[in-house]
Amino acid sequence: MSVCFPKKHEPSHGFHIVIGVMRKKLAAHAPGVLVCLVIALAATFISEHYGGPQLLYALLIGLAFHFLSRDPQAAPGINFCGRTVLRVGVALLGARITFAQVAALGVQTAVLMVLAVLLTILLGVLLARWLGSTREQGLLTGSAVAICGASAALAVSSVLPQTRENERFTLLAVVGVTVLSTTAMVVYPFALNLIGLVPVQAGIVLGGSIHDVAQVVAAGMMLGPQAGDVATLVKLFRVMLLMPVVLVIAVLYRHHPAVKTPDTEVPLVPGFLLAFVVLVMLASVGTITPAVAQVAGDASRWMLVTAIAAAGVKTSFEDLLKLGWKPVAMLLGETVFIVLFVVLGVLLLRLGAA
Repeated sequence: MSVCFPKKHEPSHGFHIVIGVMRKKLAAHAPGVLVCLVIALAATFISEHYGGPQLLYALLIGLAFHFLSRDPQAAPGINFCGRTVLRVGVALLGARITFAQVAALGVQTAVLMVLAVLLTILLGVLLARWLGSTREQGLLTGSAVAICGASAALAVSSVLPQTRENERFTLLAVVGVTVLSTTAMVVYPFALNLIGLVPVQAGIVLGGSIHDVAQVVAAGMMLGPQAGDVATLVKLFRVMLLMPVVLVIAVLYRHHPAVKTPDTEVPLVPGFLLAFVVLVMLASVGTITPAVAQVAGDASRWMLVTAIAAAGVKTSFEDLLKLGWKPVAMLLGETVFIVLFVVLGVLLLRLGAA
């Protein structure tokens, strides 16, 4: 009588197919991803050792490597960093925000920030119309100035029609908003001292008008710890407004032919926005600890720097020069408007409390 031993379990054929597909995608994306990571590392090194905005360095170094965007081996990974890595980085911003932080601002400050964001975006659309630019460009610059600078510009760009012109405009908007944010970081604290605002009020103005988070923190600390804490909190509230703004824009352009292709169905709510909301909820109930939030914030920053590097590689100086002076005028007008609006609102609130 023969004895039958059970056969050793073998992986299914489907499992082998999945592994094979993953290996092919990894091999296809690796060269371009490594290029973007090296640029991000170089930008970080320069920023940490010599000062200056990390995102701007990544963009400028990326522009110098534009020739790689036409390399068939590097292109898939560069495109992956410019879109997928970007969206994950934006989603991770939610880990730093809680509903308790929002409540701590007070109703008046929260309403002031919401009005500042909405009116600045509306001004962007109006300026685009007056200057003969497209509505997409007005939404892009308005959102970048109103919410969180380069991060907002990239997030909004990801749900707008993916045209060559919009890609070029996004890059110029990132450069412009980063330069203006760095300038504001130096100028605003001195100006607020001259008009006699107390630290809390100055923090509201800084957090409500400077574009990038890093510059807000730096400017706030120039006026002391109290101003720095208030500025950071107000800025995080503005960052939270990124989700509803991008959601509305995504819905408006959902059926645009340059957003939706015959082979892809664009979801009503982009996945990275859902992830952003989930992370805000988890942070609010304490599931995400401060240490984890810090790690998520650092990871988000790295992903955004890598995405900026990819965007730089995909764009040439010649393309940027074709855009002319109009984007600069739009960004400058929106920047002046939001700081004047927030300062006026803070002064009115001070008079009401007196």
